[in-house]
Amino acid sequence: MEEYNNFPNTNDTPNYSYQKPQKPKKSKKNIGFGIGVVVIACVLSLIIGTVSGGIISFVVSSIVSDSDSTQIADIGTTTNKNVNINVDETAETVVEAVAKKVTPSVVGIRTTTSVMNFFGGTSEASGNGSGVVYSKDGYIITNYHVISSTLGNSSSKIEIFMDSDSETAYSATLVGYNISSDLAVLKINAKNLTPIEFADSDSLKVGQYVITVGSPGGLEFMDSVTYGVISGLNRVVSSDSDIKLIQTDAAINPGNSGGALVNSKGRLVGINSSKIVAEEFEGMGFAIPSNTVKKNCDNIISKENSPEPYIGISISEKYTAEVLEYYGYPAGAVVLTVAENSPAKEAGLLKGDIITEFNGVEIKEYTKLEDAVRDCVPGQTVKLKVYRDGKLYSAKITVSSNNEVN
Repeated sequence: MEEYNNFPNTNDTPNYSYQKPQKPKKSKKNIGFGIGVVVIACVLSLIIGTVSGGIISFVVSSIVSDSDSTQIADIGTTTNKNVNINVDETAETVVEAVAKKVTPSVVGIRTTTSVMNFFGGTSEASGNGSGVVYSKDGYIITNYHVISSTLGNSSSKIEIFMDSDSETAYSATLVGYNISSDLAVLKINAKNLTPIEFADSDSLKVGQYVITVGSPGGLEFMDSVTYGVISGLNRVVSSDSDIKLIQTDAAINPGNSGGALVNSKGRLVGINSSKIVAEEFEGMGFAIPSNTVKKNCDNIISKENSPEPYIGISISEKYTAEVLEYYGYPAGAVVLTVAENSPAKEAGLLKGDIITEFNGVEIKEYTKLEDAVRDCVPGQTVKLKVYRDGKLYSAKITVSSNNEVN
């Protein structure tokens, strides 16, 4: 197999056009009726209408006279009788109770960053998100993308608001983050906070009721509550992460990121992370499962995962060595997604590439790539071989860090 040193130019995209064929028009058949048929039809309609009207009037009058408790509503008429409506208040009561329990454990987050403007000066850019209280002594969980704009900028700041009525903000420090799972941990100088209770996300079922609490649209809408059901499990929707997410139809809007998704007992089942925002997609929100949240945040706090190498790709688990061999491809790890601004993106990797070698290690099975990356050190530049379009290419990639710990 011939080997090339550089990836080809992938900017040229073929232009395909598709025109939907038009359905043939059906010819209309003219059906004629004689004048006699029309006259007979009119006479029959008059007779049927008169008879049925009398029958209906008799039935209605009998019902009214037999029972005073029966309610009859007619458009255009008024009645003095009250209509009793029985409402099941169970769902309303549960949502109200859960909101009361969870709201003290959900916070609002505001980030402020200095940016260069068009005229060469600086101005402040702010962002909003939500967070969840993890411990009594001030650890806060949120999304990585909520605080990512503050990284590498010494003048940036992160503020925590405990409730919608408070004008007092706590200054937060970044404990660490994990890009792959879109999680970050903050710390504020506070005591006796109300930490969220965790549920086991592995026991979730599609159709279960869930409730969200957060700040959709900004801090002015802090402590907003919505509810819905779990629409799906184990969803992978982002090129920045291969974490399997919870899908829900509970409304999740900008500002809800980092907020709580809880069950009917007020226990955390997920951290709201993203939403497909388009007219074609309504009611599709996503959350990071609580078990994933707890594992990653515990690692960040205890610094067990520092430093963690990161190249910014996810791998398809469907393509084993046997499957690739069956289709005539070499063994390796098939790239499923490539994260923006990642080492893999800078190296030129694309979805569908097959990584056959990484840092001198032959990748016989996709599971071997994770081990090869884990053996690297952030900042290390390594060589890799990639199979693409029937050709084998060589490339270099600089391993980055998946997290930062102060």
